[in-house]
Amino acid sequence: MTPVCFLRSLLVLILALFSANASNWLYLAKLSSIASIQDEETCERLKGLINRQIQICKRNVEVMDSVRRGAELAIEECQHQFRNRRWNCSTVDTLPVFGKVVTQGTQRPRPIIPGYSTQGTREAAFVYAISSAGVAFAVTRACSSGELEKCGCDRTVHGVSPDGFQWSGCSDNIAYGVAFSQSFVDVRERSKGASSSRPLMNLHNNEAGRKAILNNMRVECKCHGVSGSCEVKTCWKAMPPFRKVGNVLKEKFDGATEVEQRKVGSTKVLVPKNSQFKPHTDEDLVYLDSSPDFCDHDIKNGVLGTSGRQCNKTSKAIDGCELMCCGRSFNTEEVEIVERCSCKFHWCCFVKCKQCRKVVEMHTCR
Repeated sequence: MTPVCFLRSLLVLILALFSANASNWLYLAKLSSIASIQDEETCERLKGLINRQIQICKRNVEVMDSVRRGAELAIEECQHQFRNRRWNCSTVDTLPVFGKVVTQGTQRPRPIIPGYSTQGTREAAFVYAISSAGVAFAVTRACSSGELEKCGCDRTVHGVSPDGFQWSGCSDNIAYGVAFSQSFVDVRERSKGASSSRPLMNLHNNEAGRKAILNNMRVECKCHGVSGSCEVKTCWKAMPPFRKVGNVLKEKFDGATEVEQRKVGSTKVLVPKNSQFKPHTDEDLVYLDSSPDFCDHDIKNGVLGTSGRQCNKTSKAIDGCELMCCGRSFNTEEVEIVERCSCKFHWCCFVKCKQCRKVVEMHTCR
């Protein structure tokens, strides 16, 4: 091979590796809307999609704005759940949106699998779970609201329930939302060979995210009768609020199981690294590697560090200044805040409040 051909081949390989590592459909959350998509060619211009996701996009153009909303939901909920932790789910304006801390990580090096990252922390487990749940949730909501031609309410829920009420109304079509999430989100992992440890981890956590919705479906009812009596009660199945999904997955994050890959018969599976731990269920989150401490600024890996973060001087938890600031101490300053006070209800029908000013201490990490 001539030097020119070698350099050309090397360049193609580098570009392929960069493209594969950079691909992350969560980047869709950075777009204001995909509702203006009019043709299949637009799918090829969407950043962050791999080829198979582009093909799914072309076959389901009308669903893609729901996918974008799912990505937004996932990022917003992640930032809410981790708002008081060193890693607060902050995003960057480049691909991937969480930096390499989720897709690749900064811990001990391993042999690189071309086109795929090897790091798998608790944080990565949560991001994959909440993202998969976000897509299932947003697509299901779009079905129920009549935004999509391909789906609507769940028509399998009908008749009289064992509890004696009439199924009616628009039950959320969670089966369609879950199926779309499985096809669109999971295809990234299946395209890389689901026999490797990181794709197996991602697939497991994707499914755990969807289980957080499925296992928390609820029944909502409306009473009919004279003066609000409940002579007749009609009910439908509804998804839980997405905040509930986030709360469930945050609990799973705190109790996540460290796993390793083993071969059982002819199948490669993930099992607890510590044999004394009970096997994880489909609803649990799993991870492969310990997390970095997230203390120091490392923009290359998407870690913003904790310098400048607000902390709680009196707390002994992770939001306390001692832990949040990683032993670097903290600055204290007095700031004036304005808040509503002396609120009164006026007939009819509004609440009028005064604006009160007060000085409080604010603590920020050095």
